[in-house]
Amino acid sequence: MTSRTRVKPRYALLPLEGIPFSRLPEWPRAQVRVLAGPALGAGFVECLLDLPAGESGQHRADGVIEFFFSVLSGSVTLTVDGRDHTLVEGGYTLVPPTSDFRMTARTASQFLLLRKRYQESAGVPVFTTLVGNQADARGEIYCGDPGARLQVLIPDDFSYDLAMNIFTFDTGHSLPITETHVMEHGLYVLQGKGVYFLDDTWMEVETTDFIWMGPFCPQSYYAAGPVASKYIYYKNVNREIPL
Repeated sequence: MTSRTRVKPRYALLPLEGIPFSRLPEWPRAQVRVLAGPALGAGFVECLLDLPAGESGQHRADGVIEFFFSVLSGSVTLTVDGRDHTLVEGGYTLVPPTSDFRMTARTASQFLLLRKRYQESAGVPVFTTLVGNQADARGEIYCGDPGARLQVLIPDDFSYDLAMNIFTFDTGHSLPITETHVMEHGLYVLQGKGVYFLDDTWMEVETTDFIWMGPFCPQSYYAAGPVASKYIYYKNVNREIPL
């Protein structure tokens, strides 16, 4: 038996079919796949949740942990800061560590959940809840290549200690360089297929694959297949590097 799964000290490629369902106390009726966490080497936790219609999850603010959600399918109601927000496919939210929230599935829904420890910075106030939809984030041409487009979902502002972006590559287009940087990534393939360069190896990737990339792991991407490829990814930004 062969598998595309790769788990190395500085990266991991995890096809979805190899990840069993789990459960979380704050999401008692959800089927949960844990994609990344400290046991893997990541400085964040990322999960894929399938939540049946009418079911919900919630979190009581602890002043420490922030949450990002991206709705892949279905429709949910987010109750936070005394308001209800409807998030449909493409909807996303970033909830600060100071806010309670509850999320309820209006229809059977699937979404990504990322949580991490908020990194304070002197003189920088904690952000307020951010709600948006990917359709409203303009795809900017990346490095002069119209076949590579970058959508920035969270403003590049010191209030935020993370970024969530979406890259879209037309077939035959790629990242123009091999990147090597201090930020880590959690990457989920939304559409299409291609080959990803991680550390010293090119690997085939496709829709629903998850990739963790640790700090300073060399990385690049080339889009292949009949349709454009698209992925959403996390990185830690805008803070001093801890000593």
